[in-house]
Amino acid sequence: MNIKFFLVLFLIIGSVSLITAQETLELLTVSGHFSTPQSFDTSSPYTGETTESGAMVNLIVPIVLNKKQIWYNSVNYMWWNVNTNIDMTDNIANPINVYGLVLRTGLIQKLSNGNSIQAVFIPRLMSDFKNIGCQHFQFGGTFIYNKVYHERLEIGYGILYNQEAFGPNVVPLVNLEWKMSERWSISGLLPIYSKVKYKVNKKFNIGTHHFGLVTSYRLGEETYQDDYIERRSIDLGLFFSYTIAGGLSIEGRYGYSFGRSYAQYKQDDKIDLALPLITIGDNRTQLNANSNFGNGAYANIRLVYAIKI
Repeated sequence: MNIKFFLVLFLIIGSVSLITAQETLELLTVSGHFSTPQSFDTSSPYTGETTESGAMVNLIVPIVLNKKQIWYNSVNYMWWNVNTNIDMTDNIANPINVYGLVLRTGLIQKLSNGNSIQAVFIPRLMSDFKNIGCQHFQFGGTFIYNKVYHERLEIGYGILYNQEAFGPNVVPLVNLEWKMSERWSISGLLPIYSKVKYKVNKKFNIGTHHFGLVTSYRLGEETYQDDYIERRSIDLGLFFSYTIAGGLSIEGRYGYSFGRSYAQYKQDDKIDLALPLITIGDNRTQLNANSNFGNGAYANIRLVYAIKI
């Protein structure tokens, strides 16, 4: 049994906050992620630099069935790229280009006491989009019970399960929506992400955020077919958001990425079970251990279209 700090921030992109706990619903989000070039790890024989970039599009389409039921639907597309200025052996993915296509669909049921429950099914295609087969698909889901403590505080308790390329992953969830005052609020799906927001005026907000994830992507490239990439990162930083017009806003984020890695493993090199802080049966051998690169600064820009609920 190996204890690994960064596993506390396991993410399944299918995790979602309860709609009933939010003041606004972000229907469409388009974002780009950019990082500064970083040197390889000190133990690496390489002397070049590595640059990470990415993009994401998220579309939410909720269907109101009645006063107490909402059928939640969303589609999420993501892309990550790691580019180096050196040559590596043929069995190592270089550059790395991986993609995710995630469907989230399920029921949000409001209860008679004002609380609610949410059950969501989450199939995902996590791949380099080459020679796609059944192993490139992952399946999971979330269940959250949301409790209203008072008009300014709602807390959801739940669990997340996903069958990653490296094995089963189970994460306890805490969904928090706390409006501490007219200007200060805290929201997030812990331990995955959180925001501390200060409302400067009707159009401008500032604050801090964290976003941590571990995701896995199956490779279909013939040279290393059916290997998988495990991506890790914990992003901590500051953000601002400005409402351009109506429900359209722009958000900028700047911060530092910790524990960032793109580890490549053989398809049958897996763990028995992943839990926050603990992995059971993790005796894997990283194929690209010599190409690990360091932590570094990043910037993220997001265009968001939201509605009030």
